Amino acid sequence: MSPPRRVSGHRRRACASPGPRLPWPRPRPSGGILPSPGSGGLSAFIAGLPKAELHVHHVGSASPRIVAELAARHPNSAVPADEEALAEFFTFSDFAHFIEVYLSVVDLVRDAEDVRLLTYEVARDMSRQNIRYAELTVTPYSSTRRGIPERAFMEAIEDARRAAAAELGVTLRWCFDIPGEAGLEAAEETARLACELRPEGLVSFGLGGPEVGVPRPQFKPYFDRAIAEGLHSVPHAGETTGPRTVWDALDSLRAERIGHGTSSVRDPELLAYLAEHRIPLEVCPTSNVATRAVASLDEHPIAEMVKAGVLVTVNSDDPPMFGTDLCTEYEIAARLLGLDAAGVAELAKNAVTASFAPAQVKSSLTAEIDAYLDAWPR
Repeated sequence: MSPPRRVSGHRRRACASPGPRLPWPRPRPSGGILPSPGSGGLSAFIAGLPKAELHVHHVGSASPRIVAELAARHPNSAVPADEEALAEFFTFSDFAHFIEVYLSVVDLVRDAEDVRLLTYEVARDMSRQNIRYAELTVTPYSSTRRGIPERAFMEAIEDARRAAAAELGVTLRWCFDIPGEAGLEAAEETARLACELRPEGLVSFGLGGPEVGVPRPQFKPYFDRAIAEGLHSVPHAGETTGPRTVWDALDSLRAERIGHGTSSVRDPELLAYLAEHRIPLEVCPTSNVATRAVASLDEHPIAEMVKAGVLVTVNSDDPPMFGTDLCTEYEIAARLLGLDAAGVAELAKNAVTASFAPAQVKSSLTAEIDAYLDAWPR
């Protein structure tokens, strides 16, 4: 995989809510004026839009604020506990440096209390963006192999999930993913944790990490086991490799959604298959540029995906590490697709449709999106 980089042309901005739902002071944008309906155009519309997110990583969502709290808990860490210093810390010189930084954050999660703090605070940041529902990709192997007891890990994420629903209005569900670079040992352990200790919020089984040198078919037995237990299949595929990896994910892993799938546009037959079978793509524009899966935002293939009739969802992947958030990703997608408020609302409903939420949750969130659009001044 090519080295990540900061994406030029935009910076992450606080996603402020125009509604009174949140129980704490709402974050203000840099200009100090809280957006309200009709005052900020499409950006303000996106800020208040109820949203779902399907491709976002647990540790990768740790903002400088969260990391600073964890670093303060563990002062022997090399990670700075100052938020301003962390902004620089999250600027990567190459891919090896990105991995180094990522693992240093993983190493800050040392006990069940850390897991609970991280998970709840990620939900708090989601709530500030009006994310109502999220399927958070969790890599339990990274924590259990570092010595966190597996049952304590499960209890911590579940406690945070319940608190997020009750206190923040955010519904969290889990995707347990295999860190592909760790091999079949990690696959076996992840499948065991998912199937034998299955927490209530677990809905899917995934595969992350690098694609180059990590062929998808070798993970078939573990996906077969998870699917037999009722979990959905959502592997990463076709981000830094070609369309063949996506076909492998479909054929060997029985993928129901594809993480990234950027290279799918290079195979018209694959695009037609994804469209015909309504297999969604979890698209993360800023991440794709940061990892050099695509050269620039203007060259991102999201428009080709939509033109081919593929169900596209917009996501943030590892938002603080790539200097973005979900609101920013929606703004990028709106520009690349030429969408107005109604078009953005339809894009938001794609994520609801593609989610593994219960029918009642899907219906409620879809109605909330429609009501928000109807109330927005045209």
